Amino acid sequence: MRRKDTEEVVELIPALRAFARTFYRDQTDADDLVQETLTKAIAKIDQYQHGTRLKSWLFTIMRNTFYNRVVVHSREAPGQVDCVASQPATAATQEWAVRGCELEQAISRLPEKQRQILVLITIEGATYLEAADRCGCDIGTVKSRLFRSRARLLKELGADNVQSALN
Repeated sequence: MRRKDTEEVVELIPALRAFARTFYRDQTDADDLVQETLTKAIAKIDQYQHGTRLKSWLFTIMRNTFYNRVVVHSREAPGQVDCVASQPATAATQEWAVRGCELEQAISRLPEKQRQILVLITIEGATYLEAADRCGCDIGTVKSRLFRSRARLLKELGADNVQSALN
């Protein structure tokens, strides 16, 4: 690359940044596009034909780079039915299955009223008011039963500091 070409590329960076902003609203994404454009241009500088407009050549590289990004992004878009991102990274270990069984057994050992409140609120997603209506008790009673059931489960499952785990 000739020194004159290098100086001209440096002078065109503000124009490249402005052109990149037509593709991306986010400044960081636009700057990334400029950087990728300059990297490609430097790597392929031997393909630049002297006597033509360097600015047009760089803009063409930028436009093509942006279009390639769009194609790749649409091909690899997360959220599709068979998307790899929706699959777990690793299968559940045996330890989690054992802990699940321990939790189920600990819940079954809770007094009926505590178990009922715990299931209503933590599993079914009921509000305190809904749980109070369904159980025929006050909201304060619901909160108390829920606190006691959680404390008992934590203690049975071996939590180090039950009080800090509840806060």
